[in-house]
Parts: sequence; C-alpha cells; structure tokens
Amino acid sequence: MQINEIVSEPLHREYAVVIGATDLDAKLTGKLREMQPKILLKGFRPGKAPVSFLKKVYGKSLMGDIVNETVNETSEQVLKEREIKPATAPRVDFVNPLDTVISGQADLSFTMKVDLMPEFTVAPLSELKAQRLVSDVSDSAVELSLTRLADAQKTYTAKPEDETAQTGDAVVIDFEGKIGGEPFQGGKAENFTLTLGSGTFIPGFEDQLAGAKAGEQRTVNVKFPDDYTAANLAGKEAQFDVTVKEIKAPDEVTIDDEMAKKIGLDSLDQLKERIREQLQADYSRASRVHLKRRILDALDAAHNFDLPQGMVDAEFDMIWRQVQAELEREGASPEDEGKTEDELKAEYRGIAERRVKLGLILAKVGEQNAISISQEEVGRALAGRARQFPGQEKQVVDYYVNNPQAMAELRVPIFEDKVIDFLAELIQVEDKTVEPEILYLDPDEAEEKQKAIAEPASAPEAEPAPQEAG
Repeated sequence: MQINEIVSEPLHREYAVVIGATDLDAKLTGKLREMQPKILLKGFRPGKAPVSFLKKVYGKSLMGDIVNETVNETSEQVLKEREIKPATAPRVDFVNPLDTVISGQADLSFTMKVDLMPEFTVAPLSELKAQRLVSDVSDSAVELSLTRLADAQKTYTAKPEDETAQTGDAVVIDFEGKIGGEPFQGGKAENFTLTLGSGTFIPGFEDQLAGAKAGEQRTVNVKFPDDYTAANLAGKEAQFDVTVKEIKAPDEVTIDDEMAKKIGLDSLDQLKERIREQLQADYSRASRVHLKRRILDALDAAHNFDLPQGMVDAEFDMIWRQVQAELEREGASPEDEGKTEDELKAEYRGIAERRVKLGLILAKVGEQNAISISQEEVGRALAGRARQFPGQEKQVVDYYVNNPQAMAELRVPIFEDKVIDFLAELIQVEDKTVEPEILYLDPDEAEEKQKAIAEPASAPEAEPAPQEAG
C-alpha cells in the first residue's frame, strides 16, 4: 500500500492511495478460506470446494465488500497516523473504474480528501454582552385576549333576507377569481364563511361586500399586495365573481363567569389569570428567540478563524437547494428578489459561513463545559417529532432509530439550546423592556424598530424671527 500526501493546506489535506490488486486478491483469498468450510456446492463434498473455484462463483460480489472495507480502513489509518481531526467524513474519488478493480484487472487507486477542524480559542465568555427584549403583561393585553376569546366563541344567527351585510356579519359566499379574464389556482370556493372586517381576505375584498343582500351577485375588484406570498399573484389586479348565499349577524357574547365555566374554569378571574400566564409564557418564548440571536451575534463578532471549506460547501448546497425549491414553488426567480443569481448565492454563502462558524464555536463551548444530551432528552424530542405525524408514529420512530444521520440531526438543536442556555447565564445580559408586538418581529426587524423609536425624526428648524423695524 502506498500513501502520498499531495495537498497540504491549513484546513485541507489530500492523499493519493494505491492498494495493489495482489493485496486485494490476498484479502479475497483469506475471506474465502474462512467461508470455505461452510460452503455447500453441487459436485463437491461439504467444505471441499477449492478456493480457485469459489473465486469464480463469489469473487465479484465479495470483492465489492472488500473494496469498501479497505477504503474505510485505510481512511481511518491515515487519520490516526497523521493525528488528523476531521471536520467532516473524508471524501473519496476513485482513479480506476471500480469494475476493473473488482474484477482484479487494476489496483485500487483513490484520492482521499479531508477537511480539518480549525484550531481556535474561545473568547472570554463572561466579557460578551447581549440584549434581551422583555415585555410585561398589561391589563389591556389580558382584556384584548379575553375579547378575542369571546369572539372565537361567538355564534351567529341568520338575518332576514331583506337585511344587508354589515361589518361584523358573517357572509356565506361562493366566489371565483380571475386575472385577465382567466381563473387562477386557489381562487375558487363554495359555501365559504367570511366575517366582514376580519381582514381574512385581500385588502378591499370584504369592504366591497358591505351592503349586500342574500342572493345578490357582485363583482369584486382587488389588487394583490406586492409582497403577497404567491409570487405569481403578487401585485396583480383580479376580479372575483361573488354570490352572497346567506348573511348572519353575531349573537351577543357576555364576558362573565358563565363564559369561563363553558371553557371549564371556575370564574372569570381564574380565566383572566390563565390568560395572563399564557401571555407571559408566549412573551418569554419570543424573548428567548431574540436573546439567542443576540448571543449568536456576540459569538460571531468575538471570533475570527478560517473555516473548513468542505463544511461551508455542504451547508451552502443544502441552503441553496431549499432556496431553489422555494423559488420554484412560488414561480419566482432571483430577479424577483431584486438580485442576480450570483448576488443571491453570495448572500446565502455568507449565511452558510456564519452557520458553520457558530456551529463550531457552540460545539467547542459545549465540549469545554461538559454539556451533553441525555437519552431522555433525545427520547422526548423523538416523541415530539413522531406526534407531528398522527397515525404514523411508529414509522417515524423506526426511521430515526435506523438512520444515524437523521438521529444526529435531531440531537443538534437540543445540544444548541443547552449551550445557549448555558451562555445566557454566563455572559452579560441586559434586559430591555419593549412593547409586546416588537417581541414577535424578526430580530432584525425588531432592531430596526427600536432604532426608529430611539431616534425619532428631528423636528423642522424654526424659522428665524423677523428683525424689528428701525
């Protein structure tokens, strides 16, 4: 066996490996000798078939396994002898066609490429700073949630046929939408119940049904928002043929102890307390999202080291496949995002680099502080994933149990959350009280919103006072 280092870079090595055909044949002979006593072949006494004959019968199928075993063993040997800590599994490119190797006509020759784990020192964690956005649950927020809960329990009674639809009424409609006179997918429904004023439909749609009567047909003209989720509809004008089949008025709902009892609680006060607790839990979860982002930002800014390009390439490829699938699903292109494909790729490669960098930092923090994941934690995560597929729980569990890569992917977010929780206790965290709606914004949007609040538009300069005459 020959092993030659052909590429040596700070975080990348490549080795040319050659294993002679005679060495592979010797391994094949050894394996056949082990199997020989157990082989029964017609025309031979049990265990007496000659190895040369067994090679003709089993040689090709066994040689395929021997090649795989040899490649794996050699790769492990190279890593061990050269004390290499790989960032990813080594990549192997065969030089000779495998069929010629398996048939014994050529040596096993391949190039082994491996990315190395970068060496870096974790920044002093106690010196890092991050901001945590927090909100208190106000009485008005509780009352608003209470009103929404009451609205969700609201019942409706059909209006007389001569009465018109007003804001707050529920209308039962059939509709079909067209763009340029042609129907479009998802633009048609029958017996659809729509509450006027709910904002469920495209802006302007519900307004144009106000004043309609049961049995009336109307043409509703609207324009899809420019940022509409379906790119093929965004910004386009549409016409909907609408038939109003029934109009229902909301019945009055009284917010009192009786309403609380219908939900299964003892009193209105208890219901309010439950709502307050739920809101506080929601705020806390949203707050944690922002804190996690700021902790990751702090880690990113505090570290600078070279990244294994193999890891970056793999991460980018995964991200880019998702982006392409999303663009295809929406019928969009990079140009619809206001960028060329190269610009979009550069943006997502930057995201891939950040993910790889932060993944390496979190892994090292976890390793240095003995942060681990228990089997119980993995079990809870697996049970949670299985519950997402009712009726297929067993198949989901079997898939993860029998797929080490999938199980590893399940463990990653658990480990990441544990490291983030550890860091949140160690670094300098400053709490900043904000309005609840800011908590539910994307972290970048929330930051921009805070800046806008902190830096209001400057008032216009006052005009100079007129000079006194004389």
